[in-house]
Amino acid sequence: MAEDRRLRTVVALAQSMAAAHTPRASWRAAAHGAREALGGSFAALSVWERDLGRLRVLVNVGARAGGEEEFPESETYPVHNFPEITEFLHERWAGGGEPNAWVETVDGPAEDGHGYCHQRVAALRRRGRGCCVVAPIVLHGRAWGELYVARPLHAPVFDREDADFATVLASVVAAGIAQTERLEEVRRLAFTDPLTGLANRRAVDSRLDEALERHRADGSVVSLVVCDLNGLKQVNDTLGHAVGDRLLERFGSVLSLCGAMLPGALAARLGGDEFCLVAVGPSADDVVRVADELCRRAAELELGEGVACGVASTGDPIGEVRSARRLFRLADAAQYRAKAAHSPKPVVAGRDSAVLRLADAPPRPARERRSFRAVRPEDGPPAPPR
Repeated sequence: MAEDRRLRTVVALAQSMAAAHTPRASWRAAAHGAREALGGSFAALSVWERDLGRLRVLVNVGARAGGEEEFPESETYPVHNFPEITEFLHERWAGGGEPNAWVETVDGPAEDGHGYCHQRVAALRRRGRGCCVVAPIVLHGRAWGELYVARPLHAPVFDREDADFATVLASVVAAGIAQTERLEEVRRLAFTDPLTGLANRRAVDSRLDEALERHRADGSVVSLVVCDLNGLKQVNDTLGHAVGDRLLERFGSVLSLCGAMLPGALAARLGGDEFCLVAVGPSADDVVRVADELCRRAAELELGEGVACGVASTGDPIGEVRSARRLFRLADAAQYRAKAAHSPKPVVAGRDSAVLRLADAPPRPARERRSFRAVRPEDGPPAPPR
């Protein structure tokens, strides 16, 4: 039965979007599900970017024409080429009407002409497609984008029943997108420091684990820069914690700026006055240069007393690094030495034999300050104190 088949496709679409763990996977599931449900040869999902005045294609699936990528980086269309987005559809939604889908063919609109767009018709001809159904997507009561499904030339043209079904599918897609956005927000909060907006400890642990797997697989250089913001306690005690928070935020901005000099680097606040950068790929020399720039800029802040900075990189002779804890101990020992010497520059673990001895000494409470560096099962038991 046609009704049973369509019900099954709606359930399959909802389930596939619910199972998606990333926005891209969710977009692909939406487009694939709609294409299957409507018997199309091609489908796309696009978002309306109000601030830029354009419709941006998120994903193309099915029989793609020349130049159409699955996840295009720059396939966009000015919204003035699609008046139904800014006029017909938006006005209908604002007035409480339903955002119904419509059908277009290579010969023009299939029905009463509402929503007709000659640019779409021209695109159908250019890409060898015979017809399309366009279903607006409404999220939180506002126009979000559109679902587009096409059939090839000489295939049966979508009819009114198909358009009505596309409207239902767009509602299911909207619900799936809303869920994905909620999950992304939860994920973002779980891996973000609320004060500075930088990554947090959990994000650093995850990134380092992935980075060291890559290092073991292909020898990629993994570097860790650990910073201790000097003078924060004095600022808090004399000027108040609000000013201290401002110092943390300003240093976070400096760290972010310097981290951007290392492609793909992660800038993070570990907690309190401790920050770090994780870099995968850049050479140890490049990381040290950025760490030196970080120290220079931190010293120029109007508050605080600069930073104590330690660097540990697999690109230097630091021995085998089997776990994130080892890299942290090396960077921490380098930072400890920089702080003790009031060094205006970073201390680099692999270029200072005293740092290596300090890192390899049996751990003592004063050195193992951070609870997140507790021994993990793969590290084995800690060495006994001397």
